[in-house]
Amino acid sequence: MGRDVLSARALNRATLERQLLLRRADRAPESVVEHLVGMQAQVPHDPYLGLWSRVEAFRPDDVSALLLDRRLVRIVVMRGTIHLVTAADASTLRPLVQHVLDLELARHPDHAPPLEGVDLDPVLAVARELLAEPRTGPQLRSLFSERFPDLDAAALAYACRCKLPLVQVPPRGVWGRSAQVTNATLDAWTGRPVEAAPSVDAVVLRYLAAFGPATTADVAAWCRLTGMREVVDRLAPRLRTFRDERGRELVDLPDAPRPDPDTLAPPRFLPEYDNVLLSYADRTRLVGEDAPRLFRARERAHGTVLVDGTLQAVWRLTRADDGAATLTVTHAEGLTRRRLDAVVAEGRRLVRFLAADAAGRDVHLVRAT
Repeated sequence: MGRDVLSARALNRATLERQLLLRRADRAPESVVEHLVGMQAQVPHDPYLGLWSRVEAFRPDDVSALLLDRRLVRIVVMRGTIHLVTAADASTLRPLVQHVLDLELARHPDHAPPLEGVDLDPVLAVARELLAEPRTGPQLRSLFSERFPDLDAAALAYACRCKLPLVQVPPRGVWGRSAQVTNATLDAWTGRPVEAAPSVDAVVLRYLAAFGPATTADVAAWCRLTGMREVVDRLAPRLRTFRDERGRELVDLPDAPRPDPDTLAPPRFLPEYDNVLLSYADRTRLVGEDAPRLFRARERAHGTVLVDGTLQAVWRLTRADDGAATLTVTHAEGLTRRRLDAVVAEGRRLVRFLAADAAGRDVHLVRAT
């Protein structure tokens, strides 16, 4: 097996290629969501922007239709957070992260004390029946108060979030719409029960296809599962080994793309949460030392901007009373006029996507201080 050294720039370009951020792909959104092993979705519309930056001629209504058809679902998986995944992947990924959610339930300060000594089995049995049809949080808590009057209804509802495979059903997550969180069990909503024995090895190989090359710590940061060293060691005969510039071991699929480090990387606008920035223990392949200064603005950023492949700007979209939309991009020092022009051009495309109904649109550049 090779022990070649991969520079930070080589890692950057490999990551962008796997993440479909070097060039937009002519692929169906469902295929892209599957390739990325899901997309961070606690902000309901974030996956739409993530797909817009990755898919040629992307149409948000296509994703909305997949949600309504139950081929894509919103469910708690990696890192105990809501992701947009295919229905098939929900069945695979949700049981794999059960241990993560068990730990979350045990340490949650608001709900752990009321659940001490409580036998959850009868509660979960009732919850499965109740959540065979969609229920909002208030509806579920009210029903729990009736069925289990001596127990804390809010704590029971939180236990269900951690113990049961629950899908956040539409219209939440549908483009252009907003709705209260409403849950149903995965098998009731999609007809797919969770897999009895999902393969963590297969999922780690998929992570490398979408995020590699990576260290074992990177894999663990992505899924927050323990035992990743044993998994990587078991997969070693099927992997190629590299070193980064600090001498750390990286593993990768042998035939996965690793572009020339000098490959041009166009500006890419990312949502507030995107897995490409959340799925590594060491994010220096994408995030430079100046990044913290970009987030010091009084108002929270709506997302980030990759310039030449690294996080060098943040963005925020505002709407005026007359309906005009302004995209404010706060960028790091040292960007050339040519790169800033490219950011503005991509920003204009973003405003057209996010504010198609705006009476006027503008992109405003601000240098971080």
